[in-house]
Amino acid sequence: MNVTIAIDCMGGDHGPSVTLPAASEFLRADPTVKIVLVGLADIFSKAVLAEFAPFGDRVRIQHASEVIAMDEAPATAMRVKKDSSMRVAIDLVKSGEAQAAISAGNTGALMAISRFVLKTLPGIDRPAIVQVMPAVEGQTYMLDLGANVDCTAEHLLQFGIMGAMLVEALEHQERPEVGLLNIGEEETKGNEIVKEAGELLRKSGLNFIGNVEGNDIYKGSCHVIVCDGFVGNVALKASEGLGMMFVSFLKEELNRNWFTRLCALPAAHMLMRFKRRADHRRYNGAVLLGLRGVVVKSHGSADAFAFGQALIRCTEAARNQLIERIERRMVEYTQTHAPRTEEQNSTQAVRTA
Repeated sequence: MNVTIAIDCMGGDHGPSVTLPAASEFLRADPTVKIVLVGLADIFSKAVLAEFAPFGDRVRIQHASEVIAMDEAPATAMRVKKDSSMRVAIDLVKSGEAQAAISAGNTGALMAISRFVLKTLPGIDRPAIVQVMPAVEGQTYMLDLGANVDCTAEHLLQFGIMGAMLVEALEHQERPEVGLLNIGEEETKGNEIVKEAGELLRKSGLNFIGNVEGNDIYKGSCHVIVCDGFVGNVALKASEGLGMMFVSFLKEELNRNWFTRLCALPAAHMLMRFKRRADHRRYNGAVLLGLRGVVVKSHGSADAFAFGQALIRCTEAARNQLIERIERRMVEYTQTHAPRTEEQNSTQAVRTA
């Protein structure tokens, strides 16, 4: 399936210096994809145009007159900057000119604009941010990671359905395992919302394995871990901090003196393999689930390699019909679990009699 991706070239800490090289490399790696480069006119210099010229009609340039700052208030960005590179990229998805949009810009603005322009899918109350996390066995998809601080049990159920459909689309995994993040594995643990969400997930038809704990995130105990945005964001940031501390400690010990540096030489190959497995750039690209279109958020500080990984994730989500999968699953769930009307109950009673 041919896919067109709209790229917000202005977003992120580095803007065009990262997004344009990543887009060029991405086009070389995948000959089936097309892209729309969205940005201010002055970033498309003769050198840039020459770089993309060999790709012919696989590249289109769409000018925007405004840029949303990384610290700009989402409400202001959505209301005032209607011709920002971020807004134009999302508008292209709305119009059908692109199947997906990607930005490394302001997360709050991206979520607000995406929800306003694209709207949510039927049966979905709130979009959620899902991120892939490295694990001992494979990888784990975790949501929500900050879009929804306060959630109901029904919201958590919807996150579970959307997360499962994402894993089916990206990993081609049938009936992925879904876990509910809690303070213990027992069904009696957690607050009332989490316990109610557990009951809904058990009846949902998903491959729900029950409650999981924080240490299960990196064990690979299940494919999808569901939580509210407050807990998910704290867990994500704590994990990032722990990773940076571990790398800092390791470098400090290896460079402590000439003897430790000498001892590190035989282990150089092993250390490089470890660095590759733990490289956070390989997991870049958070999907905004629940919208009527594919939108992916790259980390603001991403380099060209990391942004390229997010482009791959964005393309695969669109190519494997993520939106259609979620929509079908929500229809199935609604038909199976919707409350019966009085007329339906009367009809069922007559049939039983």
